[in-house]
Amino acid sequence: MKHLIDILDLSAEEIDELIAVANDIMENPQYYQEKCRYKKLATLFFEPSTRTRLSFEAAMLELGGSVLGFSEAASSSAAKGESVSDTIAVVGGYADIIAMRHPKEGAPLVAAMKSSVPIINAGDGGHNHPTQTLTDLLTIKREKGYFDGLTIGFCGDLKFGRTVHSLIAAMSRYANIRYVLISPEELKVPSYVKADHIKSKHIPYTQTTSIDSVIEELDVLYMTRVQRERFFNEEDYLRLKDSYILTLDKLKNAKEDLCILHPLPRVNEIATAVDDDPRACYFKQARYGKYIRMALILKMLEVC
Repeated sequence: MKHLIDILDLSAEEIDELIAVANDIMENPQYYQEKCRYKKLATLFFEPSTRTRLSFEAAMLELGGSVLGFSEAASSSAAKGESVSDTIAVVGGYADIIAMRHPKEGAPLVAAMKSSVPIINAGDGGHNHPTQTLTDLLTIKREKGYFDGLTIGFCGDLKFGRTVHSLIAAMSRYANIRYVLISPEELKVPSYVKADHIKSKHIPYTQTTSIDSVIEELDVLYMTRVQRERFFNEEDYLRLKDSYILTLDKLKNAKEDLCILHPLPRVNEIATAVDDDPRACYFKQARYGKYIRMALILKMLEVC
């Protein structure tokens, strides 16, 4: 039994294999359309989601499987006080694989300890979001063609952004990577993320509060929203929410082959005028999420 709780649960070789399968699914969709016939995916989303939940459901349906589950804690027995462990013990008898999102960090790990079927962490608080990271890696590979030697800028909420933490961890395994960390002082990358995945591997990095001063250096720019749901008070959120807004004017000095990513949803941190710029890859990134999740389901169910 293998669960996916953290992106580092997968080796670089396994990630390359998943990317290869995802690319093949895009090229030969008919070959995969019955691979999960009679298999069931449970989507247990204790926290709101659009892209992640729907892409998991679309992935399973396009593999010929079926889907059951819930999209908010209020519509589950969690509202009655049922524990995560008990929910998983029950749902494991109904489904072959479970994708779970939870606001509490570590909840999917607790679920994995109780589960009789594979658990995929679909996001736990500000901790991990491994399938978003797989989506990001597939996008970077398709748009740039390689991982080694990239300069990657992360901009916005780097403190609570679980997608940022996971991608930093994943990319730290490749050669000659450099990070540029752009955020307000209050939303800097946590010290444990830097210690575990940057400093311990001697990866060069720059920290700055100014996107304009570094944008011309970047091969990849990973924008994030300031997440209202992670703040303890509204005043801090309102003060920081518009810290960085990417506009066409800010892109004038950027590389012509810059890859702009965003895990979505976007609020106003990327101006809509940027959407038509060929460097904007975030909607393609969302589409790629379905294919990498298809590849992951196939791998974890051992049907491919």
